[in-house]
Amino acid sequence: MLSELAGLGLMLLVILLAAEVFTNALEHLGEKLKISEGVTGSLFAAVGTAMPETLVPLLAIFGGTASGDVMVSEEIGVGAILGAPLMLSTLSTCLMALFAWQKRGVQGALKPEKSGLKRDLDTFLGAFALAALAMFVPHEQPFVRAAISAVLVLLYFLYILRTLKASAALVGEGHATQAGDAMFLARAGLPTNWLTILLQLGLGLGLLVYGADGFIQHVDRASHRLGISALLLALMVVPIATELPEKINSILWIRKRKDTLAFGNITGAMVFQGTLLPAIGIALTPWAPQKEVFAGIAITLLAAGWLRYLAGRIRVWHLLLNGVLYAVYLAIGLS
Repeated sequence: MLSELAGLGLMLLVILLAAEVFTNALEHLGEKLKISEGVTGSLFAAVGTAMPETLVPLLAIFGGTASGDVMVSEEIGVGAILGAPLMLSTLSTCLMALFAWQKRGVQGALKPEKSGLKRDLDTFLGAFALAALAMFVPHEQPFVRAAISAVLVLLYFLYILRTLKASAALVGEGHATQAGDAMFLARAGLPTNWLTILLQLGLGLGLLVYGADGFIQHVDRASHRLGISALLLALMVVPIATELPEKINSILWIRKRKDTLAFGNITGAMVFQGTLLPAIGIALTPWAPQKEVFAGIAITLLAAGWLRYLAGRIRVWHLLLNGVLYAVYLAIGLS
């Protein structure tokens, strides 16, 4: 067990370093492209840092498990798909608030750009509710399930178009992406240009995936020793590891008072994971309502709905309630 704990600590350090490298390069990319913080956070950062938790369900569904148990593979796939937005909407936002608390106090205001936050959450709530309804569509109606999957993919495509369309106006209103610090590679004597920005982005993303994958492996070994089921592992344990890039990126940005980037990184990842991944799950897995699964969906929608209700007037203490919702889910899942 000590070796697993040591491995977890090492992989966490890798992820911390990778997040610093990635966010630093991403700010310079957004500044060079002259795009809004909303696009940088909700699209670029969200999709980039969503790679670890995207790979887990895909590998589980298409690659199977070491034991070859199809049912276990499907459980891990479904759990990882639904566990990611649950973790982001509850624990990740709560952790972000805890770090904001240090500098702003419990009544401190969090001020992400409102229109982008609403767009992210509106898209996510609609898509995730549709994915939840798909659980009650009988497997004897594959065309209905396929149609729902297609709608979810279309929703993400439309979301990308809306986000890009809003960028120019937001830049004009003062919401352009601005790099606060010099590029890390530039500090090593290299020029800040397209090549070095892309090189540092690739380095940061590669380290993120490597660190998250290593973290998952150690969590997997530890959870098996504790006797946790595959579905519960995928819903409650794996997302803690796979969501670390988003958590750490958002914490880094919230500490720099870059609230739009911090929130966009989380809500943009929620949109990505609430549309494309459920589309795959609906088409390729049983996607049936079970106690743990349905409780996770309900709490995710409640947490995201709470954020949408608060859009434009978020205080630090508001997000602490999202952490309470995660504790409620833990109680339900472990009961």
